[in-house]
Amino acid sequence: MESILKAIDLKKYYGKNDTMVKALNGINLEIERGKFTAIIGTSGSGKSTLLNMLGGLDTPTSGSIKIGTTEITKLNSEQATIFRRKQIGFIFQNYNLIPVLTVWENIVFPISLDEQKPDKQFIMQVIKLLGLENKLDSLPNNLSGGQQQRVAIARALASKPSIILADEPTGNLDSKTSGDVIGLLKMTSKEFHQTIVMITHNTEIAQMADYIVRIEDGHIVA
Repeated sequence: MESILKAIDLKKYYGKNDTMVKALNGINLEIERGKFTAIIGTSGSGKSTLLNMLGGLDTPTSGSIKIGTTEITKLNSEQATIFRRKQIGFIFQNYNLIPVLTVWENIVFPISLDEQKPDKQFIMQVIKLLGLENKLDSLPNNLSGGQQQRVAIARALASKPSIILADEPTGNLDSKTSGDVIGLLKMTSKEFHQTIVMITHNTEIAQMADYIVRIEDGHIVA
């Protein structure tokens, strides 16, 4: 197994003494390259905190995280921002699309921030796979929830990141659309050998992943 992400003895504590909350309490995790991993747990189990740590959006109290050969826990905030843009694709529950930009502009926006040229051939391949080719000139508010989430998936894939982190990507979708979106994530993982880590509280959705990690009270239990 070739791992792309390693978390070692990851801890995140809030507060002090009697009021201390141990959101993460010694997490050890390895994510295999090119696989689709689901992290499941109830509300308050620490899964969102873990995802924020893995994506460099928050810093741990102690422990380390390595993505590829980079130990992201040692980066300063500017280095972390640049690393995230180039190496990590994010898919959020509320899509986080920019309302005044078209579908195409939303998809290539993160690449333009780095003054890079998008790989149009690759992006069109992603767009066709996600069934968005007729929506490229549309604004987000003219799309259904499922279509907006597909745009978010395309945006996450467009820069060919090392890893994609999906935060409850089906939380705002009905069950049929949820199944479709997870099916598309699974398909893009296989098609583009993309590593995807998704958090969800929905065990049915998690069953579609290659691996399932269960977290409770800040610990990995299975």
